[in-house]
Amino acid sequence: ISIASGEGTTDTSGAVIVKTMNAGVSGVSGMLSFTSGTASSGSSGHFNLFTGSATNGKGGDMLMSIGSGTTYSGGDIVMSAGLSTAVASGTGGAVSVSTGEGEPTTSGALIVKTLNAGTLGVSGALRFTSGTASSGGSGYIQIATGSATNGEGGDILVSIGKSKTDPGGDVVVTAGHSEPFSGGAISIASGEGT
Repeated sequence: ISIASGEGTTDTSGAVIVKTMNAGVSGVSGMLSFTSGTASSGSSGHFNLFTGSATNGKGGDMLMSIGSGTTYSGGDIVMSAGLSTAVASGTGGAVSVSTGEGEPTTSGALIVKTLNAGTLGVSGALRFTSGTASSGGSGYIQIATGSATNGEGGDILVSIGKSKTDPGGDVVVTAGHSEPFSGGAISIASGEGT
């Protein structure tokens, strides 16, 4: 099934709008579901969502946002990679997020943040955690900046926000605990100057 809007040879092409209408006073609006079918002897169908290239303009944006709620919590955005049950060599799917490359200039920024809290709450937490493992090492977390050929290597900054009424926040770094063996070490080294 192919759905395409009309081409604009000298002007703007037509839009494709898929939406459900508003609900009444005692119902919920209809959902939108885009799902590929299952497969028994091959890969299931993939799902592509992308904007076209622009020769003399900016590439199209891709927006994903949740509507506001006045009586309940805001809606969630849940992104999960695929599960693998293969015994020998299967691994779960990866989630990869990368910014746009800048060939002659600067590449795009990647900003992960929670928004400010209201007057009666606290701002949302940021948590980066690897899963547990029963027959091997758990996944590691790596924070690193790239190398620079004709400039300074990027800095890594860890700082705590100011507090006007309570003590300042703590920075806690703890190495791993081990019952039968030695606990993990914490190593801090300055940069080498060759």
